[in-house]
Amino acid sequence: MAPGSAARRLLVLLFLCSASTRALELETPNPKKLERAQGDKVTLACKFVTGLQDTGTLDIEWALLPADSQQSDQPIIMFNGDQVFEGHERLKNRVHFTSSDPKTGDASIEIINLQSSDSGTYQCSVKKLPGRLNSKIVLAVYVKPAKTRCYVEGAQEIGKDLSLKCESKEGTIPLLYTWGKLTGKEQLPPTSSFDTNTGVLSVKNASQEYSGTYRCISQNRVGTDECLVMLNVAPPSNIAGKVAGAIIGTLLGLAVLGLVIFCCCKKQKEKKYEQEVQHEIKEDVAPPKSRSSTARSYIGSNHSSLGSLSPSNMEGYSKSRYNPVPSDEHERPSSQAPNFIPPKVAGPNLSRMGAIAVMIPAQNKDGSIV
Repeated sequence: MAPGSAARRLLVLLFLCSASTRALELETPNPKKLERAQGDKVTLACKFVTGLQDTGTLDIEWALLPADSQQSDQPIIMFNGDQVFEGHERLKNRVHFTSSDPKTGDASIEIINLQSSDSGTYQCSVKKLPGRLNSKIVLAVYVKPAKTRCYVEGAQEIGKDLSLKCESKEGTIPLLYTWGKLTGKEQLPPTSSFDTNTGVLSVKNASQEYSGTYRCISQNRVGTDECLVMLNVAPPSNIAGKVAGAIIGTLLGLAVLGLVIFCCCKKQKEKKYEQEVQHEIKEDVAPPKSRSSTARSYIGSNHSSLGSLSPSNMEGYSKSRYNPVPSDEHERPSSQAPNFIPPKVAGPNLSRMGAIAVMIPAQNKDGSIV
């Protein structure tokens, strides 16, 4: 027998012996710690090799180990009897085996849409009696910096001190901030200093040369975010003029407001007065009858009484009523007659004084009524 063929037979026998005695083996995951951003996906590796002596049913289980050792493990996903079972409610529909047939030796899993709460230690357990092995992987899920805001604090005037501030509303700490200038002299002012932890860029004795666009970058282990701010350093403004303008504007506003209130009050009073006058007119008593109508009725009654008199029956009345002119001997001398002339009063004035108009019948010379 040739020496070469004998050596080959020896190698085959050694391989067969090792295969018959080899037990279940797990590959060590590399790396053992993974860092991912929230919203991303991750693959947790777990590969194994079985031996001829491993004759039991293959059983694969992934579990999330609690931080407190006193608590029990939380099963995530399992493979047993050619079936897959999901056990963790929080990871439901977000975790699956990467291989369609884990029996081939690949028990790796993939988790999608990672959340910060998914951080922890994951354990892969492969059991095929009589063998059973475990491997662990640490997963850290971070939140990327987001909603970063830049702004200037302080007066943007020559010779003044001011600060450029940068802050991210979201992001897993620690966050580091860096500042840079994008326009003009692309260097930070020589009188400036900034803190990488707080994101504050302090500028002393500002100059117009410091004007320009500045950028702040916020970063952590899994991502970055940035914001821009415009710095415009100008000469000092006329503060006294601004104050005077503000005071004048306030006074004018108060004057206009007072005028509006006055007009409203005046209009309200006029409206109220009109309503009161209309109310008084409605409740007023009807005026009394005028005296002129009474006088007319009285005159009419006299006319009716006089109209019934005739010359025959007026004879006695005329003789007894109208006496002849007295004789001269009984007549007073004209020199001794009173010289009194009654004042003349107009008819309208007599009506106002309450006089009643009366019609006197005319007479002939013999005293008879016409």
